[in-house]
Amino acid sequence: MPYTPSTTPEAARRVACIGAGVIGGGWVAHFLARGYDVTAWDPADDAADKLHRLVSAAWPALEQLGLADGASPDRLTVAPTLAQAVADADFVQESAPEKLELKRSLLAELDAATPPGVVIASSTSGYPMTDMQTAAADPSRLVVGHPFNPPYLIPLVEVVGGTQTDPAAVTWASRFYDLAGKSVITMDRELPGFIANRLQEALWREALHMVANGEATVEDIDASITEGPGLRWAFMGPCLTFALAGGEGGMAHMLDHFGPSLKSPWTRLEAPELDRELRDAMVDGCATAAGDRTYADLVAERDQGVINVLRATGRLPHTSHADSRSNPDSLGTPKSPNTPGSPA
Repeated sequence: MPYTPSTTPEAARRVACIGAGVIGGGWVAHFLARGYDVTAWDPADDAADKLHRLVSAAWPALEQLGLADGASPDRLTVAPTLAQAVADADFVQESAPEKLELKRSLLAELDAATPPGVVIASSTSGYPMTDMQTAAADPSRLVVGHPFNPPYLIPLVEVVGGTQTDPAAVTWASRFYDLAGKSVITMDRELPGFIANRLQEALWREALHMVANGEATVEDIDASITEGPGLRWAFMGPCLTFALAGGEGGMAHMLDHFGPSLKSPWTRLEAPELDRELRDAMVDGCATAAGDRTYADLVAERDQGVINVLRATGRLPHTSHADSRSNPDSLGTPKSPNTPGSPA
């Protein structure tokens, strides 16, 4: 059936977050900071306490990023049932564990409980929506809205529909995320793992190969990125970075000059066997790298580091959600191709 929106993205006021773990809780913190009313639900008995602790821990970072007018943790409601959580929602963000059958049944349940015309987005890390929407009565409004951890700090969200998704629902979701302060990539077609995860996974698998073969340590691998290309990737992607490697000739000269090296054995691109030896090497290496720092210490360092990069590259949120309501173009104006963080 065709998708008919219940409201405009600009008029959306209440977000329902289904699943309140690390990703779902991060979404809750983000939407609260952008001035929305948020209703959350999670089946775990201690979900409410954990969620409030997560929001409290994230709030100092969000204050540094800049809160929307009226933004407050007090605008969070934890509902006792899924149906109550979505009863008056203008948008639904699902962040359940990454299990396909669970996603299918949950999205079908959400579709049945959510008012007509409300977009339901899944935070799935890699499942195509085509595979997840099979049990829903109205799959036309189901989309993928794939974030990166933590959603309240990392701007990117990848949006794509399934074969039964109405393109209008994808357009609605992309506009909504843009208004909510996210950097949106709207994909033209489904791809398992989407875009960023596939690139991230390729690097991760090569790292595992190097550790498994004794070619590099965990510390070597992390330093090779944080002290090397990662500094460029914070504001310029690999394609433009390589284009600059071609000098004034750009990508054409780079490919003409370095193209033959693509046949060199510089990567393997197949997952190694994750046996006990490799697992222990990764775990031990990360423990050594962490040293005396606790998990909370590392989270604080990461959050501050991302904020510093965002500030240094001019990518802090440029207006409040409240401002966007009075001026629909304030957050929705398309970013120029040269603007850091603009969709590629």
